[in-house]
Amino acid sequence: MPKWHPISISGYHFREAGATAVQELAFTLADAIEYTNWVINRWKMNVDDFAPGLSFFFAATTNLFEEVAKFRAARRLYARIMRERFGARKAESMRLKFHVQTSGATLTAQQPEVNIIRTTIQALAAVLGGAQSLHVNAYDEALALPTEKSVKLALRVQQVIAYESGVVDSIDPLGGSYYIEWLTDTIEEETMKIIDYIDRLGGMTKAVEIGYPQRAIAESAYQYQRMIEEGKIAVIGVNMFREEEELHIELHKVDPVSRERSIRRVREIRENRDREAWERALNELRRAADRMMRMCSRIY
Repeated sequence: MPKWHPISISGYHFREAGATAVQELAFTLADAIEYTNWVINRWKMNVDDFAPGLSFFFAATTNLFEEVAKFRAARRLYARIMRERFGARKAESMRLKFHVQTSGATLTAQQPEVNIIRTTIQALAAVLGGAQSLHVNAYDEALALPTEKSVKLALRVQQVIAYESGVVDSIDPLGGSYYIEWLTDTIEEETMKIIDYIDRLGGMTKAVEIGYPQRAIAESAYQYQRMIEEGKIAVIGVNMFREEEELHIELHKVDPVSRERSIRRVREIRENRDREAWERALNELRRAADRMMRMCSRIY
């Protein structure tokens, strides 16, 4: 049996590029289906031998209930896919393990302190939805690399949720709410429509080759931005409750001494490295990438 290394499957980049909650979930699970098919068909492995090593990476935006329902739907769908499509028997193979990062795309350069409120709601949604791991963005990341102060505040958001809010005392604390259950069912149904369509296309690799997810996400991003500009979606400080005051906020500044030190170190490495060994390593990397592309093209 080939040695299996755990894989993290990311949906974060879909959402940050403009995907809806349903698209983020559908394209991420379609990726998981593709990877699982590849391992089973290429390496002849049993799903229970590697599925426990799969994990996921999602985004959390500011629509609290939609995000909670998205994560709940993700957990139900993944269990169903692994059990019914791939015949998984181990509970661990059907358990969706996922990390969540708050959305960088929702951060605004206008009134940046308001981003603390946004990321708090997003982090709360992740916890209420069952995330096992969490990263909260700093409030000033729409303007620069975060400062030590903003990073500490982002950490405090997580700590207050973990130790003061009480939301970690119950598994699935919003389960049973009429609205949450209806929204979870709706997201699950709409997600499966996209996955079924991708199946008809021949899988996620074929879908990407013909540009289906790229076009869908681009259209969603366009429509979202259009609704912001038309005022149909509220963004505080951008199209509602705007302030024209000059921004007064401490921003991170790169120490010019460390910048020059890093540049000098890179130059020294380039000047002193074994050029033949470097070229051999680069050529081997190209060959490995070519082999991987050829293998992926044979999935379907």
